[in-house]
Amino acid sequence: MLIFILAILSCLTSIHSRCIIQIEKGKKMEKEEFMKEALKEAQKAYDKLEIPVGAIIVKDEKIIARAHNQKETKFDTTKHAEILAIQKASKKLKSWRLIDCEMYVTLEPCSMCAGAIINSRIKKVFIGTTDNKTGAVGSVLNLFDDYTFNHKVEFETGILKDECENILKRFFKDLRKIKKVGG
Repeated sequence: MLIFILAILSCLTSIHSRCIIQIEKGKKMEKEEFMKEALKEAQKAYDKLEIPVGAIIVKDEKIIARAHNQKETKFDTTKHAEILAIQKASKKLKSWRLIDCEMYVTLEPCSMCAGAIINSRIKKVFIGTTDNKTGAVGSVLNLFDDYTFNHKVEFETGILKDECENILKRFFKDLRKIKKVGG
């Protein structure tokens, strides 16, 4: 108990705006830390010359699934990071219903992925950056807010926005260089 009180006093006197207290179950991760894990997945896609999008699914503060885009390597347009993460989480939980799960994704989901998120009953989605061409959570349309479905998904945007934008910008800049040299 004394350690807990000292931790609280330390937080109150800390110059840092965010403070996480260690409790019996271990250190609670903040949404930015979870998004960093999604960015690690995006980097894996980047390294494979896939559009660098990464997604993770969290349940009870634990990552239960990780995925990144694999459209190019698998020759399958449905191999988006979100879809792959949902499949892995469903397999792990032995259920298609991902109740009380949260998704962290580096790029705003498209309509296919937003539909899968709704159908899998994910509670909340944390989005890194928007997609003004195909985004279906506010940019082009908003499947989470503008329509009445049997499940309502909460969402929050702008988590590590700069980092999520930068990996995409760097990827497309590098891709143009590769195409220029090769073509």
